[in-house]
Amino acid sequence: MLFADVPANCMDAERSPIRVEVAYALPRKQILIALDVPEGCTVFDAMLRSDIQTHVEGLDLAAAEVGVFGRRVEDPRRQVLSDGDRVEIYRPLLVDPRESRRRRAKSRSSRA
Repeated sequence: MLFADVPANCMDAERSPIRVEVAYALPRKQILIALDVPEGCTVFDAMLRSDIQTHVEGLDLAAAEVGVFGRRVEDPRRQVLSDGDRVEIYRPLLVDPRESRRRRAKSRSSRA
């Protein structure tokens, strides 16, 4: 597999490898890909190298919201990973969580 979109800092074979995971969760399935990347790789580099987009139809890595261990990453192309990090690719929300809570609360109060 060729990594034409992966910056040179992540292709440097001279750097020590680190172990990271890239995760994407669907309602009934979780995709977790463990890979070794050279030290200095960014969040975006790891997502590309994982090739996770071949497992998830319609996944746009450039537009995806991502985090590392539940902490949102503002700029995945600049955020450098550390050994053991887990990159989490977030699905878009279908319903605003606050609105969902309001609906549940209203439903409960009308039953009481």
